[in-house]
Amino acid sequence: MAKKAGGISYEDIVRQVRAKDFKPVYYLMGDEPYYIDRLADYIVEQALTEDERDFNLTILYGPQTTGEDVVNAAKRYPMMAERQVVVVREAQRLNHREVLLYYVQKPLDSTVLVICHKEGSLDLRTKLAAEIKKSGILFESNKLYDRELPGFIGAYVRRKGLEIAPEAIQILCEHVGADLNRLAGELDKLAIAVASTRRIDAQAIEDNIGISKEYNSFELLSALASKDVLKANRIVKYFDNNPKNFALQPTLSTLFKFFSDLMLAYYAPTRSEEGIAAWLEQTTWQVRKNVMPALRMYSAMKVFNIIDEIRRTDAASKGVGGQKTSDGDLLKELVFSILH
Repeated sequence: MAKKAGGISYEDIVRQVRAKDFKPVYYLMGDEPYYIDRLADYIVEQALTEDERDFNLTILYGPQTTGEDVVNAAKRYPMMAERQVVVVREAQRLNHREVLLYYVQKPLDSTVLVICHKEGSLDLRTKLAAEIKKSGILFESNKLYDRELPGFIGAYVRRKGLEIAPEAIQILCEHVGADLNRLAGELDKLAIAVASTRRIDAQAIEDNIGISKEYNSFELLSALASKDVLKANRIVKYFDNNPKNFALQPTLSTLFKFFSDLMLAYYAPTRSEEGIAAWLEQTTWQVRKNVMPALRMYSAMKVFNIIDEIRRTDAASKGVGGQKTSDGDLLKELVFSILH
């Protein structure tokens, strides 16, 4: 799931650092802060012992420093250690960044310079980017697509020696979303809670994160996919009575994505579970759980109309048309139109 720039991945960098193969310069950039933060922390952890950090770890902040300050810090020699580490956080706000060019052309072998550039990336056409590639590592961390989140969760849980139920993955994807730092924090919390069973399921999520295993958008989607009218209306009623546990926009996003994918499923070259899963870039479990039942319950024309109704509901929720209807009532109307 980790992103690449210049042909190297997050996992590649972790392996190199674990093997004590340090580069003189790491330029970590992109819109996804999770990988940037993890790599910067891991490099410090592996490059210096706790005792060595007192004299050989320098942390600078872009808004409060300049390129000249970074170069001066990087040119210092370590004290009673093999190397020093200089970390520049918020480097996207670093003044006189161009000065770094003169250092990265001839970096010190005894310095590990880690530059954390968030909220964007360094222009790869610049000479600075070209020189960083020669002497060190240029790594780009992009936001994950929604379809990549299950893989991220599964890999994160496996590294902790745990198992996670497919429905638990879906609930986390829906309610936490693509904020990887928050997602990792919730998974860390769950890992402590399930230390005895070593398995994360929907009940563990409800007990420890507060997301109901029965009343959530994922369960509503499951009810709609199989046209379980009783279950769908029960969830809608719960949402209407518990507005603090319900947000219309994420629910609409979940429904829109599902029915858009369902429309695509009609055009899959192979209509088997495996064929549709490959076509939609989903797991066979996801296809078996919701897509296959929905294909039997809804015609392509009905799905087309449902997508239009979801768009109409989204517009109404934002005040388009001038008539204000509560989120609960909008969801009731939408679910009725889907089921009938």
